[in-house]
Amino acid sequence: MPSIKMPSIRGGEDLARFILARYSGKVVEVGVGAAPEVALSISGAVDLVATERESRTVEGIAVIGDDIFSPDLALYRGASLIYSIRPPLEVQIAAGKLAKEVGADLIVRDLSGEVAEIPGLPRTLVNFGEARFYLFSRSRPSHSSPSSSSPPPSSPSPSSPSI
Repeated sequence: MPSIKMPSIRGGEDLARFILARYSGKVVEVGVGAAPEVALSISGAVDLVATERESRTVEGIAVIGDDIFSPDLALYRGASLIYSIRPPLEVQIAAGKLAKEVGADLIVRDLSGEVAEIPGLPRTLVNFGEARFYLFSRSRPSHSSPSSSSPPPSSPSPSSPSI
């Protein structure tokens, strides 16, 4: 039986590069789903914890079953970053509350343009290469103006945001 290639996430490689350039230690992806492109890209360089409602393995990554609405805090404590790709609004809010509780930043790569407001975690739209996402952080990123960061030399900037 031939293996099925999962569709890539536009800007997934650039999102992984952004994460690796700014975060170390424990990084948690909430809701891995069927497209673990970013998780696969960062798994060897950080202490990756991948979560989903049910435990399973996706493309060699062990996914831990956890309910973001009633999370096992031990999975998230010590994380420098929690991120989620294409989460619905209610998952964004729960992940934001969790990020605040454990002192982590939150990255949300939205699907529909609906992005949560999370009290106490200001959000910044970041365009990095082909990646477009929201960074929720108590402290502003150390680089200048994340919403206008230059794309990496090897990848052109998209003419319009696309998901």
